[in-house]
Amino acid sequence: MRRVFLWLALLLLAETALSQTAADAYYDPTAMAAARAALKASHGAQINSLILGERLEAQTRDGDTETVWEAQGWIGGDEHKLWFKTEGEYADGRFEEAELQALYSRAVSPFWDLQVGLRHDARPDPSRTYAVAGLQGLAPYWFELDSQLFLSDQGDFSLRFEAEYELRLTQRLILQPRMELNAAFSDDAEIGVGSGLSTADLGLRLRYEVRREFAPYVGISWIESFGQTRDFEPVDDRQLDEFAWVAGIRFWF
Repeated sequence: MRRVFLWLALLLLAETALSQTAADAYYDPTAMAAARAALKASHGAQINSLILGERLEAQTRDGDTETVWEAQGWIGGDEHKLWFKTEGEYADGRFEEAELQALYSRAVSPFWDLQVGLRHDARPDPSRTYAVAGLQGLAPYWFELDSQLFLSDQGDFSLRFEAEYELRLTQRLILQPRMELNAAFSDDAEIGVGSGLSTADLGLRLRYEVRREFAPYVGISWIESFGQTRDFEPVDDRQLDEFAWVAGIRFWF
């Protein structure tokens, strides 16, 4: 009796396998291959992308106004992505800071990505190029964290840590505290960075989502330099110990 059930099971499996490829006998194999690829793509193998303009804002301090931007984006699947990140400042008709990163990202858990790549700072002068290794993700209680280790083409190591949180006051009104810390393991006097904790940038922004993809905001920002960085002469007239009012837009698509 057991052999009978075994044969019946094998026959059922063979019939199922044949039924899954039965269309091959009636349709062009090339068309069938394309159809199977489309089916696979729509069930977990999609290539998605995102462009997020986190900050595009005017900062006003002591009567002077400068434009600040921070954006990032990615393209890829659930596990493997290619990222770009950029941030910088523009004032008095010139770029005071301009940074661009190109990264490969590998998901190491459902909410965390390990990232490696390159960073190039076109400004301040002289420019610097860095190797980058970082970890970005969503911590418990919905804190968005991004930590990166840099090795410059001058052989200097440095760290950056960013944390953000979104406090939803209503369905469209959101309060967002933000913190960025920068630290260096050695001095790089040419770009005005000293060893130890070099700068802290704290911000609080209140945005209104006209649409989920578009939200104007207002807020405040405070940046402070520490240690040896404070003692260096400001590079390109950048002032690092100032409070600013900010107004800008956040967008994604």
